[in-house]
Amino acid sequence: QVQLVESGGGLVQAGGSLRLSCAASGRTFSSYAMGWFRQAPGKEREFVAAISWSGGSEYYADSAEAAVTISRANAKNTVYLQMNRLKPEDTAVYYCAAASRVDNLGDYETYDYWGQGPQVTASS
Repeated sequence: QVQLVESGGGLVQAGGSLRLSCAASGRTFSSYAMGWFRQAPGKEREFVAAISWSGGSEYYADSAEAAVTISRANAKNTVYLQMNRLKPEDTAVYYCAAASRVDNLGDYETYDYWGQGPQVTASS
């Protein structure tokens, strides 16, 4: 069992930056690939970024690659999502998730555990 707790969401002006953190419980964090997804009102949950268990491989949605960076610190059981040049269309609830699989990390059905999802709002 893995529990995920996100932090770092909030309100930021368009063009600003935020860093989301996701702290995981349990001693097996380093064996999970981690991902970030987001869901805006009235829209489906969409993939933002993912990172392999070792941190050696990173994956990004085509629309997000220029403005986000995913990273992890296994010693701290934490994964991060740095978001720069935020736009109003980035406004959404952002979820981190853990996957025991190493493939299809862009598919939300791949993931086994989910955090509660902090709100990120970029105002114009």
